[in-house]
Amino acid sequence: MSLLEPTQDEVRPALDAPGRPAARRATLRYQRVIDLIDTIIAARGLESGSLLPTQKELAEMANVSLITVRRALDELEREGRVIGHQGVGTFVARPRIVSQPANRGGLLATLAERGTTPDVQTHLLKVRLATAQPTIARALGLVSGSPVWQVIRLRLIDGQPLVIEQALVPGALAPDLGTWRDDLQESLYGLLARRYGLADDHEEQYLEVHPAGARERRLLGLSAKARVIRLRGVSFTAADTPFDCFEQVYPAEEFAFYVSGQTARRLFRPADLRDWGVAASGKESA
Repeated sequence: MSLLEPTQDEVRPALDAPGRPAARRATLRYQRVIDLIDTIIAARGLESGSLLPTQKELAEMANVSLITVRRALDELEREGRVIGHQGVGTFVARPRIVSQPANRGGLLATLAERGTTPDVQTHLLKVRLATAQPTIARALGLVSGSPVWQVIRLRLIDGQPLVIEQALVPGALAPDLGTWRDDLQESLYGLLARRYGLADDHEEQYLEVHPAGARERRLLGLSAKARVIRLRGVSFTAADTPFDCFEQVYPAEEFAFYVSGQTARRLFRPADLRDWGVAASGKESA
């Protein structure tokens, strides 16, 4: 018997599932595998990083085909509950970080209550004065080509690189932003509120899921097939002044999002997001 093979008492709840109609059991064979995996994890107290039985073992335990097992594992991986490594096996994934992006303020303010305060560190990758693209200029109420500060940062949560951030701030509202390099490695919104009176009051956001690009894979340590969640939006002061067009990139397998918002302004359309950026101009600070 494999050391990973469950006992009969562990298998039975997944296969017999009292009260479940026979037709449903026959139709959703992959659900039997999911139930079995849930039973094994619960019965053995497996934690994140624990190795699960092989696909062949799971197929034998649940009396289903390998195709059914792969479908079940695909479902669990999409939900962020397991993670597979080719040639090694399938492991219990750590729970996703729940983020509330509609919350005002910096990254810490958007992380849902986790019982303990996460350790958030910041690596400043770039700060430069550049030219706003038309979509950015329109969202910020600027004339096309107006100067904006581009600030790109890598955020680490409990030591793991998990967020790439870009902020585009009008040069007229924060004329010397690039000189505050030490502060830019802390809370950007704290700096904007403290130095320039630009306090975040409300936002409009647009969220998409994409395959990770080469740079995103490198910075976040992702696999070739990884996907990322890209959150773009505009931050406003209480006086309704737009002061930041932001972009945040998260590994899709690591995060779940809770959103409770207000009526959208629809400052931009999905087609506008192609030019969500800047053109180089002026001096770079990094």
